[in-house]
Amino acid sequence: MPCPIGINPLTWTNDDMPALGADTPLTTCLREAKAAGYDGVELGNKFPREAAALKPIMAKAKLKIVSGWYSARLLERDADAEMAAMEPHLKLLKAMGATAMVFAEVTGCVHGDKAAKLSARKRPNEREMDLLATRMTEVAKRMRAQGMRLAYHHHMGTAIETEAEIDALMAKSGPEVELLLDTGHFTFAGGDPVRLAGKYARRIAHVHCKDVRKSVLADCRRRNLSFLDSVLEGAFTVPGDGCVDYPPIFAALKRAGYAGWLVVEAEQDPAKAHPLTYARRGHAYLAKTARAAGL
Repeated sequence: MPCPIGINPLTWTNDDMPALGADTPLTTCLREAKAAGYDGVELGNKFPREAAALKPIMAKAKLKIVSGWYSARLLERDADAEMAAMEPHLKLLKAMGATAMVFAEVTGCVHGDKAAKLSARKRPNEREMDLLATRMTEVAKRMRAQGMRLAYHHHMGTAIETEAEIDALMAKSGPEVELLLDTGHFTFAGGDPVRLAGKYARRIAHVHCKDVRKSVLADCRRRNLSFLDSVLEGAFTVPGDGCVDYPPIFAALKRAGYAGWLVVEAEQDPAKAHPLTYARRGHAYLAKTARAAGL
């Protein structure tokens, strides 16, 4: 079976900056996602959080729920407390047929603070990394027992951002902790997503296909901008519109037998980057490139 292609609603409206696309209704997002050719969407801030309300909306749109972001605080609470906090989100994803959860540790994060420079983020020390990996492994085991995979999202401005931090988490955690490969965030962090895909292909549970405008990224990093200001400057774009080399990434996924979702995700200002135009552009490139790779 070919990998289904989904999209994150960040193309239309932004969870961290709700003012972006604030007037765009969910129905527009879903209608245009379907028109652009997508099979499903990830959750966003305009989606109902009860399955009884969400199911008829998605059925009418003829789209699936792919996954949804979860903000974990395992550096502050144990696995029991985390599972209790996660329960409503886990229940909703299961009810909607999703099988992987976008999972990120947000203790000390700065990605949602427009005034915070990315250099101000909290970096876990060795003791904290050990604690995070231990607790996350326990959470992932419990999720797996319920049919849900933990797809860890390395993300700018959070505890796990760089290649060294990803390597440490993967080495210290059990195999139940899987990886969400985000090509854009890893490029922003100074890494090579081709290398990361090759290294962890068999442990990748979810893929965010985000591209990067190289010159804009260089300027944002030079100025030490906040994550949100970098988004507003246009650091990110849809796949095929930036510097990320997708064919070898997809080749590595194909060799590993990857069969999960490929999700277009590009935080942009919808007033500058027309959502339907970019949604179509991202889908066209991703479908062509994934097909060429055998995905």
